[in-house]
Formats: sequence, structure tokens, C-alpha cells
Amino acid sequence: MKSARLLILSLLMACVAVGTQAVEVPRSLDLTRRVEVQADHSVQGGVGHISFTAVGSETTFRVYSITGQLVRVVKVPADQTMTIDVPKGFYIVKCGDRWSRKVVVK
Repeated sequence: MKSARLLILSLLMACVAVGTQAVEVPRSLDLTRRVEVQADHSVQGGVGHISFTAVGSETTFRVYSITGQLVRVVKVPADQTMTIDVPKGFYIVKCGDRWSRKVVVK
């Protein structure tokens, strides 16, 4: 019991020591600069469906089962959203050659 208390006390002191270290902030950091963020294509799982949104250009999404089998290819026109019905489960969605996302359908 006493050794458990000492262990907990040691861990707490180590956490406090780490949390109080000074962090140097670069003087050249400009917090007033405006940064333009470009929206990207997106995918979202839902209840019995997957929704796809294409931003700026027509986009092809490929939906794969968790085992790697191609389930569906979806072409979404620019600046539109499409939804497909799929059984519940886990899917991997590839957006062209840009990115891949894991999607859960409930």
C-alpha cells in the first residue's frame, strides 16, 4: 500500500515537472497574418448511407469494403453532394489519387 502511494506520488511529480517546462515562442510568429484555407472534397458515413461532396471539380470516389473489395464507384459533379445506400459496416473511401478515409456506416 505504501509503495503504491509512493509510485502515484512519483508519477504526479513527474507530470508536474514536465508540465512546467518553459516553451520558447519564435519572435517572428505573425498571428495577424490571414491564411486562406481551400475547402476539400469530403465523405461522411451515416445510418445506412455514405455522403460524398465534391468541391470545385468533378470527383470520382471509390468505395472499398474492409476486405479490399471494390463496392462502388461514385462520380460526383462539381460543388454537389451525392448519397448512396450501403449496408452497415466499415468502408474505405478513396478520393481520386488525393486521399483515403475510413468510414463507418451504422
